[in-house]
Parts: sequence; structure tokens; C-alpha cells
Amino acid sequence: MQLYPDTCPCQINPTAETADAPLSYQDCCKPYHDAFYNDEIVKADGIKAETAERLMRTRYSAFVLVKPEYIVKTTVPAQQGLLDVQAIKSWAKETDWAGLEIVEHKPKLGKRHAQVEFKAYFRSSEETASDLAEKTQAHHELSTFVKVINRANNDARWYFLDPTVAMTVSQKQPCICGSGEKFKRCCGGYL
Repeated sequence: MQLYPDTCPCQINPTAETADAPLSYQDCCKPYHDAFYNDEIVKADGIKAETAERLMRTRYSAFVLVKPEYIVKTTVPAQQGLLDVQAIKSWAKETDWAGLEIVEHKPKLGKRHAQVEFKAYFRSSEETASDLAEKTQAHHELSTFVKVINRANNDARWYFLDPTVAMTVSQKQPCICGSGEKFKRCCGGYL
């Protein structure tokens, strides 16, 4: 349950002992979501997640606010076409999100990878207000992210590596992130 009506979804942590003035959606994830949905903003100031943790937070908020296109576009480009937007949308809508806890952020794994361990809390829709505290569940995950460098415009962006996407890439093929390394020496070790 939100303490403040405009609190950003990624700022709600049901396990936190204290509530230290959480950021509003306006000051937290909204600029990232708006940059994605408004091409002019993207071209004007290039708003993008500075870290894997920041991307994780914007993705969580996108699930809560049912923005499946944002989820797709922040997944590594080689996997985007393999994602089911309608399934993402349905799952996001059907889930009663209760908060996010970042357990650990490992900002540097090798040259271009990072990991974020998190717990996304949710409740079943059949629960009543009286048993919410007892019925809150956690989706506990260790997610891997890759920083993709676009050499044409000297731009670097973080993307989520989705381990649930079936890919037909061999270990000796070029990596799906475009690093130029073989898949087995790059993202293959994390998928």
C-alpha cells in the first residue's frame, strides 16, 4: 500500500523498516517512461538509465503501470521481437503489485554486464484487505543486464537479458548484444 499517492512504484518497499521520503513518480521513473514514449524527448536530451539498478527500477514501475512496450524496448534488441507483448500486458494487469526491494546491485561484472538481485512483491487478487500482510508474496530474481554500445552515435544503453527467451544462437556465434565477442565469452555466460 502506498504511503503517498504520487510515490513512484519502485520506491515502495514493504520490507523497509522506515519510509524515508520516497521519490514521486514524477521525479523518479516518469522521465524515463516519457522519454521512451515521446521521440522528441529522446532526441532532445537522451534520457536513459545510468545503471542496471536504475533500469531495473524503471522496468518494475513499467510493470506496475502496465507499460509493456517499455518492457520490450528495454530488453536486449536481439530478444525484443521474441517477446509476447500481450502476455506481458496481461501479466502486468493481473498482478496486484505491492512493492520492490533491491537486495543487491553488482554494477560491474566483466566489461559490460551487471546484475540486480531483487524481490518484487505482489498479492493475489482474491485476497481481502485484512489478510494482505499475510498473503504478500515475493518474486525473487537475479537479473542480468548488458551495456550495449552503439558505435555509430557513440551511445551506450543498459538492456535486460531475458533468460526465458528461447534463442537459437550457438556459443561460437557473435554475441546478441553486438559486442563483437563470441556469445559464449559475453552474454552466453549469463543466459
